[in-house]
Amino acid sequence: MLPNDIDDPATPSGGNVYDRRLCQGLTAAGWSVREHPVTGGWPRPDAAERAGLAALLDTLPDDAVVLLDGLVASTVPEVLVPRARRLRLVVLLHMPLDAEEAALGRAERTTLASAAAVVTTSEWTRRHLLDRYALSADRVYAAAPGVDPAPLTVGTQTGRELLCVAAVTPQKGHDVLVTALAAVAGLDWHCRCVGSTARDPDFVARLRRQIDGHHLADRVHLTGPLTGAELAAAYDGTDLLVLASRGETYGMVVTEALARGIPVLATAANGLPEAVGRAPDGGRPGLLVAPDDPDALAGALRRWLGDDDLRRDLRRAAERRRDTLTDWTVTAARVADVLTRVRPV
Repeated sequence: MLPNDIDDPATPSGGNVYDRRLCQGLTAAGWSVREHPVTGGWPRPDAAERAGLAALLDTLPDDAVVLLDGLVASTVPEVLVPRARRLRLVVLLHMPLDAEEAALGRAERTTLASAAAVVTTSEWTRRHLLDRYALSADRVYAAAPGVDPAPLTVGTQTGRELLCVAAVTPQKGHDVLVTALAAVAGLDWHCRCVGSTARDPDFVARLRRQIDGHHLADRVHLTGPLTGAELAAAYDGTDLLVLASRGETYGMVVTEALARGIPVLATAANGLPEAVGRAPDGGRPGLLVAPDDPDALAGALRRWLGDDDLRRDLRRAAERRRDTLTDWTVTAARVADVLTRVRPV
């Protein structure tokens, strides 16, 4: 069961990419995969949308293994719990909802407790569910996103080309990023912000005013969403990926950058340190700062732009970290192992 916008190029997201690549990976591994995109305002569906999901589940045969995206599953326990004995429900959870709203968290806890298994997209999320929802550890598994191999990016001599890849929403911290960039306006840099500007128009309008107020309109560019070859082209020539997220369960754009040998400046929020990881020699392929702290972010940018040795060391660490990344076949194999555990013998 998938959100109905999974293939909408106007609203790309890490969750949608994960779902699509997982479906492809399971099919390639020999699984019979039937996709059911479900229309709804997930995770806040109306009564008709809940009834539609229930009707769809009722068409499935007894003991069917049903993998549901967490956006669809988490907030409808009244639909899923009564059907959990007849169907083998597995929830793929990209992002826990308890931090967003207490009522959503309570519904999610009930739903996940009834599932045959839960798959998370990071170890951080798995630990969060075990700590906050008191789920049984033997029913919660982590399958981190894969990443496609990519050529090394050459970058520039000065490290001036900055890239942020994230939907323009408060959660992604673009306002923090712009404040930090304004603090280093005296240095040489250019920042492209790639991501949807349609999810929170009011925030985008405030952000544009903030950019104009700091006289950065010629240096900070909101490009809108890019995918495929256009996104790959955005990475080309980039020196540093910058992610100012207030929260992130993993951060697939981090490993996309590292696959190209691009160092990362990110917040230490939630699962981001896991995505940044370390090179085999223990070196960190980037810099981590506290979330929601523009001064800390500005300080890290100052270090990056002003220290040739630091840039060289982080670039080398990123290239070594690149060799440790796994592709989507590994992700699909981990999820397939979970599905096999709940499949009838």
